[in-house]
Amino acid sequence: MEKQPIKVGFALCGSFCTHDKAMEALEQAAARYEAVYPIVSERCADTDTRFGAAHDRMREMERICGRRVIDSVVKAEPIGPQKLLDVLVICPCTGNTLAKLACGVTDSAVTMAAKAHLRNGRPLVIAPSTNDGLSASAKNIGVLLDKKQVFFVPFGQDDPWKKPTSLVADFSRVCDAVDAALEGKQLQPVLVGRD
Repeated sequence: MEKQPIKVGFALCGSFCTHDKAMEALEQAAARYEAVYPIVSERCADTDTRFGAAHDRMREMERICGRRVIDSVVKAEPIGPQKLLDVLVICPCTGNTLAKLACGVTDSAVTMAAKAHLRNGRPLVIAPSTNDGLSASAKNIGVLLDKKQVFFVPFGQDDPWKKPTSLVADFSRVCDAVDAALEGKQLQPVLVGRD
């Protein structure tokens, strides 16, 4: 399959337990689109967890994308003036980042990338992953669902019985959500069930 001449920003936030699936989505994006720019939050760039070392994760992102990771506010700011991206994906997008996006806070590489990108009127695609999606983060999801140029990767409850307020995106649909967003459409259905 020939790569589409699309420039995609792929931003990784915390939610470390979903990083393996997010990295699979990154691989799919790199295979589908001409250029993929890796972006990470500062927390993601410097936090080693039981799910992996930060340095290893960033090097793998660079290997997949063939370019250096954008890992600071200073490095993310030029995304806007340079009109660097056609679309920006935040995958995973934590409850913390959802709140910042809903309130216009730009204190991390990822939120600055989003602000810089949105100023160009281009689509932002959010793949939420948060344990409080149906509680504290619900209002922020609602705010973002109503924003122009903001689209969601379809999401649903990942474990309704053990974690009844937790929501996570279907990471296998990231590229489909990107394609829809580039056409100004929200991939449907937004809410998906889990087995």
